[in-house]
Amino acid sequence: MLNRRDLFRTAAVFSAASYQRILGANDRINLGLVGAGDRGSFVMSVFQKNSSVDVKAVCDVYGTRLDEALTKAKGAKGFNDHRKLLEMKELDAVLVATPDHWHAGCAIDAVRAGKDVYCEKPLTLKIEEGPRIVKEARIHDRVFQVGMQQRSGPHYMKARDEYIQAGKLGKITLARTWWHGNSYHLRKAPPALQTQPSNLDWARFLGPVKWREYDPQQYYNFRAYLDFGGGQVTDLFTHWIDAVHMFMKQDDPISASAAGGVYNYKDGRTAPDTINVLLEYPKEWTATFEATLAPGIQGAAIEMCGTEGRLLISRGQFEFTPVGRGAKTEIVKAERELTIDHVENFLDCMRTRKRPNGDVYIGHRSAQASHLGNIAYLQKRQIHFDPVREEIQPL
Repeated sequence: MLNRRDLFRTAAVFSAASYQRILGANDRINLGLVGAGDRGSFVMSVFQKNSSVDVKAVCDVYGTRLDEALTKAKGAKGFNDHRKLLEMKELDAVLVATPDHWHAGCAIDAVRAGKDVYCEKPLTLKIEEGPRIVKEARIHDRVFQVGMQQRSGPHYMKARDEYIQAGKLGKITLARTWWHGNSYHLRKAPPALQTQPSNLDWARFLGPVKWREYDPQQYYNFRAYLDFGGGQVTDLFTHWIDAVHMFMKQDDPISASAAGGVYNYKDGRTAPDTINVLLEYPKEWTATFEATLAPGIQGAAIEMCGTEGRLLISRGQFEFTPVGRGAKTEIVKAERELTIDHVENFLDCMRTRKRPNGDVYIGHRSAQASHLGNIAYLQKRQIHFDPVREEIQPL
């Protein structure tokens, strides 16, 4: 028997589902964008390349960015509050590209409103947010893609199927990952933002984060502040550890260690400019991540190290070198920007109702692995984790 709370909850579920269209093969898909920054505008443009997509609404807390996005989405409605956007019953899907601290709130509101969701990574700002988002997506039966585009990249899938899962590397004991010199984490707010613009809703930008006075750097370079993002670990490592999880068919680290700090860029940032993370997995292998913002070293890749060979992969190509003197290296190059394939996979799943390549649960587990690295860094200890109960073990 349902109690009063359950009754209202059930009613809300059916209310959300009642106006969700069932898409046919030729139906147009109406999209709303929440977060019209650089990444959001780019991914919106990828959606627009598909002739079946119409961008009907755009939301951003900064009026200037909102206006710029609206020039690229002719006829779309503009909002500075995502809840108003979600009231548009004609929307079929929402692209969430806000700073990380808004991902959970926007995503949960969107699935409760009956929308399918494409959410930029990392799925979560905090480790405890993930199970709640997964639960809501499942309750409301939404197609939910997380923007970890390697999952849809043809050369990543070829490496997985024809090299790693085919056993060409033998027993893999180490997955090395790195991402050096990512200048996006060093961005400086332009002159137009040094004083709070009248059309920038700072309180709305803060959202669930505790109050502080307007700070142009915390707005413009939010990834450098742990209140808004997880620094290089969740921004960059999440991509790589997700690909490693795909290769290994395992997503269950049992321990995490980390070391690093703000060693050079003493500009008020709270996320480390140099970081090393080590994760241990129960099937006898480890994954590492190293990153520095120091400009003396550049590059980003994954190296899968096995007893029979080595596979080095980036977004541009992969190289497989078998063990043995004089062994020939095989090279496979990427065909196009990976986001295109990832968006196409999402749109296809909206019609078939299948789970997409970067499903919400996959996105949760990869963000979770990254969060363990950050928690180990902040607590300055080795973290022991139960991946089944999804609980950090006490000291």
